[in-house]
Amino acid sequence: MAGIWTVLQHRDGKLHRGSWEAIAAAQSLAQERGTKADAILLGQDVGALAAEVAACDLGSVRVAESPLLAAYTPGGYVAALAPALTAERPDFVLFPHTYQSCEYVPRLAQACDVALVPEAIAIDGGAGETTFKRPILEGKMHARVRLRRAGTALVTLQSGAYSADARVAGSAPVRPLGVDLAAAAAGRDVLGTEQIGGDTVDLSKADVIVAVGRGLGGADKLGAVEELARLLGAEIGASRPVIDSGWLPRDRQIGSSGQTVAPKLYFALGISGAIQHLVGMKGASVIVAVNKDAGAPIFKVAHFGVVGDLHEVLPALNQAIRELRG
Repeated sequence: MAGIWTVLQHRDGKLHRGSWEAIAAAQSLAQERGTKADAILLGQDVGALAAEVAACDLGSVRVAESPLLAAYTPGGYVAALAPALTAERPDFVLFPHTYQSCEYVPRLAQACDVALVPEAIAIDGGAGETTFKRPILEGKMHARVRLRRAGTALVTLQSGAYSADARVAGSAPVRPLGVDLAAAAAGRDVLGTEQIGGDTVDLSKADVIVAVGRGLGGADKLGAVEELARLLGAEIGASRPVIDSGWLPRDRQIGSSGQTVAPKLYFALGISGAIQHLVGMKGASVIVAVNKDAGAPIFKVAHFGVVGDLHEVLPALNQAIRELRG
């Protein structure tokens, strides 16, 4: 048995951000083991995507193209992946942890009789026994997990666990996955897709987020926060107390019971840093925290911290940004 695969997710001709993160994770794991990872791409007419992925340092980009895979269905994905997994028995298969992978990866694990490690945040795959770290109890604790038997492990990776920017560029050949889908069935008909929630915000796509907590004091004090967001081209997020108080809508919540984000820049304003919130934003590349309490837990994860009243700090910050922009 040998090999590290990463199965990519895409839609409308674009890779899901979690796919780039999964590539970075696969490259890191492969480097520890002295090998190269392979990327797996399923779909139809995905040549352009395959070429984009082939610009990464990988062993190969393996493509399965079929009308069956033109739109995602769990039946189609399992039909394409199960024979390949059974025939080649890679050590690890990495997936982004999304609603899609939550649906079909457990079914794939059952079909292939292999182990499943969901929502991993770290993999220690160096010399000796491989272990995985994953959140439990709504992120209040982390568990270290090891496999009880040898064989392939399917691993879904929590958003932000690995940085997409950490992936290594290179050149990889594109070749077919080599599975026969002539007799396979999707198991369902896709009638169409629609964006639910109307104006619902997907914070996971934001590069910059300005998040506020209970320290804001009220919805009537959002003015400076909204100005900072405009100046930075950012989305506004919040901790659960802000949502429960009705200061911002539910789709702005970040944390274990909200959205998981991994922006390049994250402002935590008046947020104490409860573990439930940290679970949702700890993958940010740069975290800037403003809080009156010097002992607030948020400062333990922040890259830059300001101890002070956000209602004094924010106007000064906004003014400085305006001056820098002339």
